[in-house]
Amino acid sequence: MRPTLLIAALPALLVAQETPTTLKDQKALALTIYNENLALVKDNREVWLPKGEARLAFQEVSAQIRPETALLRNLTHPKDFWVAEQNFDFDLLTPQKLLEKYVGEKVTVVRTIPNAEGAGSRELREEAIVLATNGGTVLQFADRIETSAPGRLVFPKVPGNLRARPTLVISLNSGTEKAQQLELSYLTGGLSWRADYVANLSPDEKVLDLSGWVTLTNQSGAAYPNARLQLVAGDVNRAREPRRDLVAGAVMSEMRKKAAAPQMAEESLFEYHLYTLDRPTTLAVNQTKQVALLSASAVPARKEYLLQGQSYYYSGSYGELGDKQKVGVFMEFDNKEPSHLGMPLPKGVIRVYKRDSEGRAQFVGEDHVDHTPKNETVRLKLGDAFDVTARRKQTDFKSLGRQGKFSNVHESAFEVELKNAKKEPIIVSLLEPMPGDWEVLQSSHAFTKEASGTARFKVMVPAEGSATLTYRVRVKW
Repeated sequence: MRPTLLIAALPALLVAQETPTTLKDQKALALTIYNENLALVKDNREVWLPKGEARLAFQEVSAQIRPETALLRNLTHPKDFWVAEQNFDFDLLTPQKLLEKYVGEKVTVVRTIPNAEGAGSRELREEAIVLATNGGTVLQFADRIETSAPGRLVFPKVPGNLRARPTLVISLNSGTEKAQQLELSYLTGGLSWRADYVANLSPDEKVLDLSGWVTLTNQSGAAYPNARLQLVAGDVNRAREPRRDLVAGAVMSEMRKKAAAPQMAEESLFEYHLYTLDRPTTLAVNQTKQVALLSASAVPARKEYLLQGQSYYYSGSYGELGDKQKVGVFMEFDNKEPSHLGMPLPKGVIRVYKRDSEGRAQFVGEDHVDHTPKNETVRLKLGDAFDVTARRKQTDFKSLGRQGKFSNVHESAFEVELKNAKKEPIIVSLLEPMPGDWEVLQSSHAFTKEASGTARFKVMVPAEGSATLTYRVRVKW
């Protein structure tokens, strides 16, 4: 039986002349959350301070606070106020911690024993010294030593270095005795956010409706009630060694209020983008919640079937290169105002749905997207086509030896047969990465030079039919 712990004097938790402040004193709260497990907290509280030196116990701060970034400001009397010292007490009160603090000290052991007459029971109290708490409790009584003693352990007080919740203790000097507005700002871990998007394709797959959601996760060990929420999208550099982060100061000075809007307002901030929720929200401890980011309807979209080649095809003799090769399916749309978008999109996952013949939405694929500025194209790979396949083979290969400054010159011919089992014709793009200095000598279809080392062919494949691309290329390196 494990001993029950009884705290006899909870008020002893607070040291003498210490002024506590809790969430009950909170007047305003602002959160700026970054992508990578980092947030800026600005906690505004009204606290009664005595004149002169005082110790302020700022309770219910984040358990993952970076103490070196903490900054306390007096908004009422800034000129008559200064901070001398601050300490973050994260040694939290638990039964085990309390036992550990009392090693070598006396406690009272309370046992319940039956009365000699056999009716009822009574309590027996004995004093004991806590000898050890490693792997169990060891107690030294006046005439014996016991382990795992049954009953309750009663402690005379809570040691001053144990706290019920994470607390920042600040030694300060106040020029006046009155209620004052204090703002504590600090950086913390344990808060993060990510963007998730849902795209619904139209029946003809030529437009989509896009909605964006922000998923917030709070594992910081503190609650944030009725907070003004802002999110920073972008890759903010962070120093490896702890130091006062200048980014926090920049964020505090650059934040501006935005008018209320049906979705999150967006503005530029340094080289990043800042999103502001138009209403306060509460983040409870160990909670995940979602808030709306954006909504756009009838966004023009484009579908592409893509077969990707390999550069090694051109350096040797291979013959058959693959039967039933997979043809990828891609969707893309423009993040532009004419396309009913034009808002910087934070990185995240876009999940795409399309309704079946009975009107039920079905999941058809998802892809990650990076931070996407305005006027850029969003491209998603949704999977591989079921009804479209390819067979590729090398029909000729010649090594032409050395020519001028080129030590290797090869000539290859290829045949790519594309099959389409769909009831409508499609266009398949073939991206062929050609190494070195290359030249297409002959081709059954037109091509474009996609990049210095890539050729793109576009082949129309009829419904329930097939089409064949043939080409010959010379490469030099």
